[in-house]
Amino acid sequence: MNVVFAVKQYVSKMIEDSGPGMKVLLMDKETTGIVSMVYTQSEILQKEVYLFERIDSQNREIMKHLKAICFLRPTKENVDYLIQELRRPKYSIYFVYFSNVISKSDVKSLAEADEQEVVAEVQEFYGDYIAVNPHLFSLNILGCCQGRNWNPAQLTRTTQGLTALLLSLKKCPMIRYQLSSEAAKRLAECVKQVITKEYELFEFRRTEVPPLLLILDRCDDAITPLLNQWTYQAMVHELLGINNNRIDLSRVPGISKDLREVVLSAENDEFYANNMYLNFAEIGSNIKNLMEDFQKKKPKEQQKLESIADMKAFVENYPQFKKMSGTVSKHVTVVGELSRLVSERNLLEVSEVEQELACQNDHSSALQNVKRLLQNPKVTEFDAARLVMLYALHYERHNSNSLPGLMVDLRNKGVSEKFRKLVSAVVEYGGKRIRGSDLFSPKDAVAITKQFLKGLKGVENVYTQHQPFLHETLDNLIKGKLKENLYPYLGPSTLRDRPQDIIAFVIGGATYEEALTVYNLNRTTPGVRIVLGGTTVHNTKSFLEEVLASGLHSRSKESSQATLRSASRR
Repeated sequence: MNVVFAVKQYVSKMIEDSGPGMKVLLMDKETTGIVSMVYTQSEILQKEVYLFERIDSQNREIMKHLKAICFLRPTKENVDYLIQELRRPKYSIYFVYFSNVISKSDVKSLAEADEQEVVAEVQEFYGDYIAVNPHLFSLNILGCCQGRNWNPAQLTRTTQGLTALLLSLKKCPMIRYQLSSEAAKRLAECVKQVITKEYELFEFRRTEVPPLLLILDRCDDAITPLLNQWTYQAMVHELLGINNNRIDLSRVPGISKDLREVVLSAENDEFYANNMYLNFAEIGSNIKNLMEDFQKKKPKEQQKLESIADMKAFVENYPQFKKMSGTVSKHVTVVGELSRLVSERNLLEVSEVEQELACQNDHSSALQNVKRLLQNPKVTEFDAARLVMLYALHYERHNSNSLPGLMVDLRNKGVSEKFRKLVSAVVEYGGKRIRGSDLFSPKDAVAITKQFLKGLKGVENVYTQHQPFLHETLDNLIKGKLKENLYPYLGPSTLRDRPQDIIAFVIGGATYEEALTVYNLNRTTPGVRIVLGGTTVHNTKSFLEEVLASGLHSRSKESSQATLRSASRR
């Protein structure tokens, strides 16, 4: 179950099926992102695709010597664009691929528009989602719910994305959902409807144990997306933001022109692939090794290119050297900027207190530490508000709850009203009243013993004590202990055996910390394969935008969102 491989195979097949000759790849805004996650431009160029165009671009030239491969989402808008295109074709022949199920009436309209008979084939290739890591996918939807219910357009898009994922992995699953979430039940029903309606598409070879789709809601764990991160991929997203593998470094002091935007993709960056799940301290020493490696391989300036053989050797090594030089400068810049932000925003201290708020149950110590940090001038308003949100979520019903006092401290620190309002918005979004689970206190004797032993041993790393609630959920699911009264099956049938292929989907967005949990579970649990998806992949900033978009708390949305954009990074 590898989502990057699934989408990559679709793209390769499209290009192969069109045969030899020069080609143009015609896409829409979303499919452009979908393809760019799994293939670089240079890789596609090697397959004779020399031009990349958007179907909605008005000023494309007529190029009858090119074949067109169209990869589009089956939206009304795209079908209309394609109808216009076929009435006045700019290319010699068209191979049309839709990323999801297309209605018969749309196919009929396209056939009627194809008077010049330029369409060679129309097919459905289900690459209708963003493949982030082999075991992580996203739909890039921010703000999927209004209150506790779906925004109808986003429900449709999420149902399409999730059913496409199932088709691309060739899975016809049983479905379980989080009972405490109306949105989870609704999505489960919509996915089931598509599977029933398109039953012929879902007729895959039966496996002994059917696959399982587990639908969860972000409201059940609002802690995970609020924490600072210390593994490479998660930390880059938290502090710099990753958007379809791209990182905007334009605001880094003294940045050179060619590093203003960099791409971090495990598919074609070996250093990133090997380091994305390691913690920040290890990354530092690995960067040093990368630099030393680079120094050894660097062509010596005084190296004389006397013979033809010397020149040939230099030219042969140069592309590799150039690639390595690009990798080195990119990672040195990214790690350097992370390091600058950590010290500028005092994040080691902030993170230690965040972890205490998420994992320990000592109220007076936590309160003291939060108060101390709120006095620290290096702590930004963003981080100050985040600490108070974590306190509010954990100690919401504690007898000595001191939230009003902390809110006064935030005001005295000069934290803007928009951030202060977000504290109650986050509690409204994922507080105790809403959660179907108990996030903070150990549930049974085994868990209490584990926590006690952990306390005795001390923690290997105070910055990574926290484990997302998803870990416990998946662990219980794998062991066959996930309670059916909290996570019922949709429909009458249930799994007799422990599941082997699991797709977990989080409405309201997953996180890279949860992706790391899934990566580790896949590595350590033989015979179990898990893929994680979300309406988006959050960092704290985007999670707070999600909370605002749900409109669960009356506030001026626009100004709060503007504040978030400007304040999360200095």
